[in-house]
Amino acid sequence: MQHNDITKRLAWSGLLAAFGAIASIAASRVAAIAYRRIFDEDPPE
Repeated sequence: MQHNDITKRLAWSGLLAAFGAIASIAASRVAAIAYRRIFDEDPPE
């Protein structure tokens, strides 16, 4: 029973990290698009 609980926690942590990374990349791209439209230039690095 204990092994199953650890596996579920590891799976949850992995999913949370993966979706967090995807959300971060998506937010960065959307912000860059908005910046380009507002200021008509590339965002600073």
